[in-house]
Amino acid sequence: MFTCRNCLSKKVRSLGSKQASQKEKAVIVTELRRDHNLKHLLHLAGLARSCYYYHIKSVSFLDKHVNLVKHVVDIYNKHKGLYGYRRITLALRKELGIPVNFKTIAKIMKKSNLKSIIRVKKYRSFRGDVGKEAENILQRNFKATEPHQKWATDVTEFNVKGNKLYLSPIIDLFNGEIISYNLSTSPNYKQTIDMLDKAFKKRKKENRAHIHTILHSDQGWQYRLQKYQHKLKANNIIQSMSRKGNCLDNAIIENFFGVLKSELFYLKKYTSIVELSKEIKDYIKYYNNDRIRINLNGMSPIEYRAHYIKNIA
Repeated sequence: MFTCRNCLSKKVRSLGSKQASQKEKAVIVTELRRDHNLKHLLHLAGLARSCYYYHIKSVSFLDKHVNLVKHVVDIYNKHKGLYGYRRITLALRKELGIPVNFKTIAKIMKKSNLKSIIRVKKYRSFRGDVGKEAENILQRNFKATEPHQKWATDVTEFNVKGNKLYLSPIIDLFNGEIISYNLSTSPNYKQTIDMLDKAFKKRKKENRAHIHTILHSDQGWQYRLQKYQHKLKANNIIQSMSRKGNCLDNAIIENFFGVLKSELFYLKKYTSIVELSKEIKDYIKYYNNDRIRINLNGMSPIEYRAHYIKNIA
């Protein structure tokens, strides 16, 4: 038994860490059980028998799929841990042509302790009954059959050491692409107009200015202003507004804010809003061009739009 203790201690030390995990201990026990009593080994390792067999089964599964595990880890790291099992499955099929199902990837990620991240809340821009409220034309019908048919907008707030940064984007409901945005240190009307002008230019450039685009928002003060509403009409835009206090009416943009914060903002402590502003710009570029979406058949927003245009040409 003392020999067994020395062997196990040497094995644990050889792992190169201060303390071996239960999975590592289970592997060591398996190596030593050919020459030593399993009951004594489990006692020395501090493992319950059920725990031991659970981890050995897990290790066996990962060994069986060792090449696939490597691809999963590579994709997970490439996207900085932002992809869950569904997106990783789609990426494997798309980038490497590997015919794998969601359940296998979910199991690999679970047994490899690869997890995706969660989201949270947003800046509220309602300031009371100022200006004119618009009808809820969208009515939670978030499906669009062509680009620039339906847009949604809102404002979200970031706090970096007491300094505020506000993001005001427009998202195209056709493919989830952020077609324009503005970053500002205050949620002002100039920010909203700059965002609109960029969106109008993009729509004109793509020869879609003739479309009666629906632009949906909440009841924030900037969207109730008469000059804002006149600008929409002058540019062939139909205004739509959520019901008061009902965030589900604008769920698509809410979801984007949640994804942005969970995949970027909450992952590190920023030292300044200048630093955060740069990374938000980089993230939006990544979000539009590289981040694949399940509801877009494993394509990024820009890939999906290009695919649509190619098919109707």
